[in-house]
Amino acid sequence: MDIAIVTGSMGLVGTESVHFLTASGLKVIGVDNNMRREFLGDDASNESNRKVLEEECPGYVHHFKDIGSGPDMERIFSEYNQDIKLVVHAAAQPSHEWANQNPVKDFTTNANGTLNILEMTRKFCINAVFIHLSTNKVYGDLVNTLPLVEHETRWELESAHPFYERGIDESMSIDHSTHSLFGASKAAADLLAQEYGRSFGLKTVCFRGGCLAGPLHSGVKLHGFLSYLMACAMKKKKYTVIGFKGKQVRDNLHSKDLVDAFYAYYKKPKPGKVYNIGGGRFSNCSLLEAINLCEEISGNKIDWSYEKENRVGDHMWWISDCSRFQKDYPKWKYRYDIKNILEEIHKGLRQRL
Repeated sequence: MDIAIVTGSMGLVGTESVHFLTASGLKVIGVDNNMRREFLGDDASNESNRKVLEEECPGYVHHFKDIGSGPDMERIFSEYNQDIKLVVHAAAQPSHEWANQNPVKDFTTNANGTLNILEMTRKFCINAVFIHLSTNKVYGDLVNTLPLVEHETRWELESAHPFYERGIDESMSIDHSTHSLFGASKAAADLLAQEYGRSFGLKTVCFRGGCLAGPLHSGVKLHGFLSYLMACAMKKKKYTVIGFKGKQVRDNLHSKDLVDAFYAYYKKPKPGKVYNIGGGRFSNCSLLEAINLCEEISGNKIDWSYEKENRVGDHMWWISDCSRFQKDYPKWKYRYDIKNILEEIHKGLRQRL
């Protein structure tokens, strides 16, 4: 049987990947030691997702191991060897703020961990497709130099700008900007994945995601803002808006739409590719607009306060141009817009809370 290895298999994207891939006939090996709990606290723990995967996904095997451990990864990859046809690398330290507290651990997880998984793929299953979940944070805050116009509820790009209609494409430089330490470690991982494609012929791809969301997300203050915002609305918990007047814009992609893109690439890989992937013009909102939607869906008013100082390397406006991926994979389509995503998050939280 063909085997897929999914790192970060208890997280939002990892869990969605395991469900999809087992349903598609692959045997999935998950690697996740729930370090998210160490990074972000007890509320961020994904242990419940592991139990669901073991119950619902036939043949799923979980390894509670650290991607930074060379010996542990070598044991896993050597066991399955050439039967490994796909590697979905979704494990990461995901928070700007946490990276500032422990830069060494952040880099070790995001950059060295990615190098470890790439090297295991090269050594044991060089013909496997390698999907790296990168981030738009590799571009740093260069996006904030774009000509933005302030509207009532959002910042918006000037309509005459080339990025206005479709969003930001891969021509955006990753240089001359402040990335945050998190953005720097993810940029290193992104470049490593590209280089393994070019230098060793691995079938690598980097998906530079915008905000990724869905009902399986364990959102907390430092990561997963849509899930956390909806939880604050439902639990009547105070929320803090950080910087940019709350008008910062994010595009939001449902984890199911993302995994559909993964599978399209797996079936027809184009080695060394880099794709911006996000909700685009189809699914986006400002923070103020997200607050309004959460209040509408939950029926509760959100008690929120404002901190003027924005996070280092944060974006005022980000909408992904996914046209490069859509050109290569024209059958891929969006299924969930921002309201659909928030309704699913609300439904999922009602079941869990």
